[in-house]
Amino acid sequence: MAADRNRLAGLITGFRVTPALYVAAVLGVADLLTDGPWTSDALAAETDTDPDALYRLLRALATAGVFEEQPGRRFALTDLGDGLRSDVEGSLRPQVLYLGRPYQWNVWTDLVYSVRTGTSAFEHQHGESAWEYRAQRPEESAIFDDWMTTMTRSTNATIVAGYDFSRFAHVVDVGGGHGAFLTAILDASPETTGTLFDQEHVVATAPPHPRLQVVGGSFFDSVPGGGEAYVLKSIVHDWPDAEATAILRNCAAALGDRGSVLLVERDLDDPTSVWLDLQMLVMFGARERTADVYARLFEAAGLRYVDATKVEGGWAVYQGAATSPSR
Repeated sequence: MAADRNRLAGLITGFRVTPALYVAAVLGVADLLTDGPWTSDALAAETDTDPDALYRLLRALATAGVFEEQPGRRFALTDLGDGLRSDVEGSLRPQVLYLGRPYQWNVWTDLVYSVRTGTSAFEHQHGESAWEYRAQRPEESAIFDDWMTTMTRSTNATIVAGYDFSRFAHVVDVGGGHGAFLTAILDASPETTGTLFDQEHVVATAPPHPRLQVVGGSFFDSVPGGGEAYVLKSIVHDWPDAEATAILRNCAAALGDRGSVLLVERDLDDPTSVWLDLQMLVMFGARERTADVYARLFEAAGLRYVDATKVEGGWAVYQGAATSPSR
């Protein structure tokens, strides 16, 4: 009983860890500790913070294993904390810089609203969608785009290795951001060409690729034609069913009577996906979905559901196609 109470107490107080990690990431503490331990006073001078307050922050994060406290109020970086460095492969610093933003953090205080209504707590708080909110705030948009690019790069190899995209002559990445995922597909498929499609301000900074063309626009209006495969990675889970169906319907219209629509999304059979599912609820009034729900979305959009291919890392590729097979 005591062990259970202690575990529960740890869950209850766990909310304090994220903002502490966020502050450490904003201050760049992990980068400063890369070459060896610093005293908290020296770190405070370098980061322009209150020495006592910074010591207390670092001491708390040391109990979580992020830093190691040494005699003389010196702190060293641990293997766990190494993931907060900005200059390492697979850094999680962009993730905590995104999730630690006040608007991200505050939305969870209204989780009860989302649970009662099944709708977005964010829209309840702000009177607009998260997409509209970020569009008017370039700093927030840049932080979000940075995290999406980082996350995509961290999963590219696994997804591309687990699904054969090379069988498609031309791939259109719908809502593809800066093109990290489409570039990985093209690099692994030398005969494939691609179209990167997202909002104008997003694709404007996409790095060039010899077999990639860039088109700006909204997937609620239309998507570019000419694709043999329309790939949407971590897109449909951002939207309630009505909006998700509208996006897929536009993909179906561009697809014509041949080709495939591929939804690359989290597999709800993976336990970590259930927390992301709650994130989708409070932020967008959206959700993660199972294969049978994706099948219904495809059908509602005028597509036929083909199958689901699970890949490592808790991902799956859900395939839809034109209602009349092309061959």
